Amino acid sequence: MECPDGQSIHLRKNGQRRGKQNHLCLECGRQCVENPSVERGYSDDIRQLCLRIYVNGMGSRGIERVTGVHHTTVMNWVKQVGEQLPDAHSPDPSPEVSGLDELEPFVGSKKQDLDLDRGGSL
Repeated sequence: MECPDGQSIHLRKNGQRRGKQNHLCLECGRQCVENPSVERGYSDDIRQLCLRIYVNGMGSRGIERVTGVHHTTVMNWVKQVGEQLPDAHSPDPSPEVSGLDELEPFVGSKKQDLDLDRGGSL
């Protein structure tokens, strides 16, 4: 076995990592495992399937029941895709309000105001 960085063959055993023998390169100090396992995770096909199901309206826990992918993982994928989307188009600014005088007659004719004008008490 040789070091993946320096291509050195001067390695020493350095404990175990996840059940496999760990080695230490004496020249560069890097630690490595002889036969590293294949990368963990889900394939792109599974990821696209989960996202497609989510977009079609199924909840994250339903997707978990159907595909076996944990609901938190599905939500993390949704967030990652959402961050890549462009910002939403901002709507046109709302028009300025100009007809406030129309409400004035209603404000001045409350029942309490009429009672006070006649000399009544609250």
